[in-house]
Amino acid sequence: MHKLIRVFRHVSYPSWWLRRVLPGSSLDRIGKAVADSEAHHGAEIRVALETSLGWRSLLQGETARQRAEGVFTSLRVWDTELNNGVLIYLLLADREFEIVADRGLARVVEQAEWERLCRAMEAHFRAGQHEKALLYGIEVIGKRLGTLYPHLANDANELPDRPVIL
Repeated sequence: MHKLIRVFRHVSYPSWWLRRVLPGSSLDRIGKAVADSEAHHGAEIRVALETSLGWRSLLQGETARQRAEGVFTSLRVWDTELNNGVLIYLLLADREFEIVADRGLARVVEQAEWERLCRAMEAHFRAGQHEKALLYGIEVIGKRLGTLYPHLANDANELPDRPVIL
């Protein structure tokens, strides 16, 4: 029954719903927050937003985590010089956030830390603070990355700052 409810929820969300929850002005502020954060550390943050999954993914039982890992790969977040890219992924229909960190970060930050942050972001989201949820996540990740990867003067911006809508 739960699987059927999930399928219904995903097919009932039109693709434009994400723009209603996070309009262009929000995406601009989120992109600016990523750029501002990256000015203080030598890692990369990428934000990906998706309204719902397709039929095939739903029928196969793909989870938000599995989808986030696929998006991490397709957006080449893993392809940073220091292997220190982080993906923040939102699957709107499930109201779930996932954080996928590259192998350089995975060695020093436990997955449980990322999961706690995702639950905090989801609490903001459920309270109707959609933009704040993402800004909070970027802030917390940025502070953590600042301790692990201090900013270097010649640090290149390897990934786009503006969120991508899938």
